[in-house]
Amino acid sequence: MTTDLMKQLAAEIAEISVLHGQFTLRSGRTSSYYLDKYLFSTRPRILRQLGQLFAERIPKDIDRLAGAELGGIPLVSSASIESDLPCIFIRNSKKEYGTSKQLEGALNQGDRVVLLEDVATTGGQALEAAEIIQSCGGEVVKVIATIDRLEGARENFESAGIPFESLFTRDDLGVKG
Repeated sequence: MTTDLMKQLAAEIAEISVLHGQFTLRSGRTSSYYLDKYLFSTRPRILRQLGQLFAERIPKDIDRLAGAELGGIPLVSSASIESDLPCIFIRNSKKEYGTSKQLEGALNQGDRVVLLEDVATTGGQALEAAEIIQSCGGEVVKVIATIDRLEGARENFESAGIPFESLFTRDDLGVKG
């Protein structure tokens, strides 16, 4: 995707998903802005473009893509379709019925996995998902976020030994931290 198209997509995501006010984030931090991922990840055209951007950044030797409940599911589904790679879904907790799984889909021992994230603040949810993947025999070789809020996610992933990149940062969306 060209730089101009990336700028257009960033502007569109910002226009529809940046909310201003007082918000408590998953990390427990408070913020004067909120990136409502559902306002952009539920739009087919944007989701299609994000799937293409994710697919462009997936290394060639990857076996599976992964996304965490709930925000990562549409993103990983779109990227899976675009890249033709199978995907897995990570639940926040094991379900209490049926198969009682926390990881949905097929993951083989030694599978190399790219984990897709919606909005990364500290990376907490994605790090938890990475631990689940690793406990089930997979290897998380990279995390790619749609948006990095620039509040510690990169450092936390690097401390865990997992390479991290994002399609956009809050700066790309014109948000001041």
